[in-house]
Amino acid sequence: MTSSANDHPYVHWVQDGIPASVLWRSANGAPAPRNVVPVDDTITADAAYRLASQGVAMLWNGDFHNARQILTALEHRTRPRPDHTERSTADVFYRYRQNRSHRARILGLLLVPLAVGNLIGLRRAPDVHDATVAAYGSITEASVVSLNEVLGTIGAHQWRTTGIPVAALNASIHPHYGTFFPVRSEYVDLVASAPLAAPKVAFDIGTGTGVLAAVLATRGVPRVVATDIEPRAVASARETVSLLKLDGRVEVQLTNLFPEGRADLIVCNPPWIPATAHSLLDAAVYDPGSRMLKGFLAGVLDHLEQNGEVWLVLSDFAELVGLRSRGDLLNVIGAAGLRVIGALEAPARHSRASDTNDPLHAVRANEVTSLWRLSAS
Repeated sequence: MTSSANDHPYVHWVQDGIPASVLWRSANGAPAPRNVVPVDDTITADAAYRLASQGVAMLWNGDFHNARQILTALEHRTRPRPDHTERSTADVFYRYRQNRSHRARILGLLLVPLAVGNLIGLRRAPDVHDATVAAYGSITEASVVSLNEVLGTIGAHQWRTTGIPVAALNASIHPHYGTFFPVRSEYVDLVASAPLAAPKVAFDIGTGTGVLAAVLATRGVPRVVATDIEPRAVASARETVSLLKLDGRVEVQLTNLFPEGRADLIVCNPPWIPATAHSLLDAAVYDPGSRMLKGFLAGVLDHLEQNGEVWLVLSDFAELVGLRSRGDLLNVIGAAGLRVIGALEAPARHSRASDTNDPLHAVRANEVTSLWRLSAS
């Protein structure tokens, strides 16, 4: 069961006949599990899967490496089975999303303790201090976290430490945990190559890591204002700007959509799938009801200078899976008082486009990202 004290949820269980409770943490917005049982190295993968399938979370008290083995076994049991049934693309996507949701729920139910000082108090546990500080902050009260999420923080920290090369910047950036990593270069390259007049001010709406704002600044825009509603993204973007020594040209603001004032060029690369996000990390990809897309288009003319230009950078993935038609997109653009004055396209080059084992391989292989150049009608 769970309870809440000062808005911090606690999970409760019984250990050797004695009630116990501890703080629940999730950097990804996962709810605290209601039913928790202690388990150790004696549990089998089948037993763990049965418990997880019933919605029971397992607090691990054994060896860390054995916990990882159980998690791997759960991952294998939740993989989609080969399906040779003739299905529509929309149905394939629906089933893909169902499986992703099921897997996330099952894999999130294996828990590990995270002690004060960001230490995992299990035998053979790795050093997770830096990775978990980036995700949860400094731990000052004993907590429990999802093992799967902890492994995600480790992977994200490795990416952050190594850096992600961005060819358009001739540099690497180091994204913070919780921001969308620019491993898909298509949208960055489109902004780097689109015809650019001589804007004095540009806005980058929903900046994420700040990579597009940095590209605009390196292309000669004297002032760029980048915005994001997510504090982790703002912190990441500010660091990107600082590392690239663009502080004097790029300002990053925490705000919903638009900053104050007007710009000659307004750029936005919104989440491209109009469906519900299952986690905070999914919010960079999923935009329920196209809220951000519609909000951006509906308000952009109030912030655009006369004769200014809007760059909407968007994948056609939603069109390919039947969630939005090209006509729907053009209607929203027209209803906002905008017209299309040009478009640039880039085929998918990311790794998943060539992964034939991906259930959505046929969609990803045909995906095209477009930079729509828009102006006032």
